[in-house]
Amino acid sequence: MTEKEKMLAGKIYDPNGTELRALRARAHALCMKYNSTPETKSKKREKILSRLLPDKGEGAYIQGPAQFDYGVFTKVGKNFYANFNLTVLDTCPVTIGDNVFVGPNVSILTPLHPLRYEDRNPYVHPDGYGTDKEYGAPITIGDNCWIAGDVKILAGAKIGSGCVIGAGSVVTSEIPDNYLAYGVPCKPIRKITAKDAIDLKKELF
Repeated sequence: MTEKEKMLAGKIYDPNGTELRALRARAHALCMKYNSTPETKSKKREKILSRLLPDKGEGAYIQGPAQFDYGVFTKVGKNFYANFNLTVLDTCPVTIGDNVFVGPNVSILTPLHPLRYEDRNPYVHPDGYGTDKEYGAPITIGDNCWIAGDVKILAGAKIGSGCVIGAGSVVTSEIPDNYLAYGVPCKPIRKITAKDAIDLKKELF
């Protein structure tokens, strides 16, 4: 297996080989371009975003600034929207469904590191460059979710379709479909039902 194949499979890999360094450098450069391009230049922004996220659905929009480790390992569905300061470390695949709204300062983090410093600290590769041992786990977010501000979604997390994740939550495991969930760690609180329809909230109209 190549180091890229190991990384995407969630196995221990060397992050500083030639291929992965080049992919990260490409993504970081595209993020810098996107973040520095004014909103008024929407066509230019769209072209940059299409290069950064080749597997994105129609109508996907990222406010920016945003930072991706690779971009090419992240899939977002149609009508995806992310507010300011989105961070996606996609060392393992990140899969996001249709009609997902993401609040400001959200981080989606697939990497993992060994707990023992003896395993975690940098070392010199036989080819002479510095590196370390890393691995990760994929993250999945279903359709029609709202991820509120300052949420952290960690390696291996799965958020079902129709979920609302409350502000400041840290998602570490699986959230079932159609649940309001929040907390540190994030836990399912209650099912979202027809009683939550906005038409029933007369004080809003």
